Amino acid sequence: MSDFKESGFMYAMAAFIIGFIVIESVFFMVKAWKRAKQLGISKETLKNTVISAALFTIAPAISILATVLVLSSALGIVLPWIRLSVIGNLAYETVAASTMLEQFGANINIEVTDPEQFSAVMWVMTVGTSFALFLVPIFCKFIQKKIGGMVSKSEKNSKLADNVSAAAFIGIIAAFIAVSINGKSSDGTSDAGFMSIATLVSAMVIMLVLEGICHKYSLKKLEMFALPISIFAAMGVCILLTVALPESVTSFTWWGGAAA
Repeated sequence: MSDFKESGFMYAMAAFIIGFIVIESVFFMVKAWKRAKQLGISKETLKNTVISAALFTIAPAISILATVLVLSSALGIVLPWIRLSVIGNLAYETVAASTMLEQFGANINIEVTDPEQFSAVMWVMTVGTSFALFLVPIFCKFIQKKIGGMVSKSEKNSKLADNVSAAAFIGIIAAFIAVSINGKSSDGTSDAGFMSIATLVSAMVIMLVLEGICHKYSLKKLEMFALPISIFAAMGVCILLTVALPESVTSFTWWGGAAA
């Protein structure tokens, strides 16, 4: 029996959705280019803008690729590819998929073989993030007006707004890390343990080193690549540890001791 997660229908759907996005992007880029020329913007300035924008997308694209690889172990390559080509992101997609799979007694590191589970995960990932498409046009202007008015009153309020935004982001990441470290699904199984901590610590250390290098040598362009580099470097460290250390160490988990 062929894998329904990577069937011809799934690839056809992915091709249609991603093709539509590419066509839409090219359409608006051409419109923007023509309008810029009407406004008298030089061709050289337009070229530099396009090149800068293209380079700026490389770092986020690498992060998205890393997320696709993480989700592909359970959901196959096609669904994560579709989700993260449209409106998905690392924090939401992984948490949504993990939460839904836990209701079935599974987890994100185990391949989904039940079409009903796969369908449920797909609907949760898609419907959950779709609310932003409706809420943003309705409430965004009101929220921006209120927050903008508060922030513009004083430098102190401006710093407070930055701190609140940073705290909210850190809270999301902390919750995500806690779930990954704990790793216990509803059926009591887990693959979180030594390798989870080793990978996490490796990513943190590499990120801190890169941030230090960026600040010390004023490498602004490297800053946008720090996160994806840390992700892939931590994966590399994980692979090296798996090869170098005894299996009794690398297979150790919190809830099951060492794998037999």
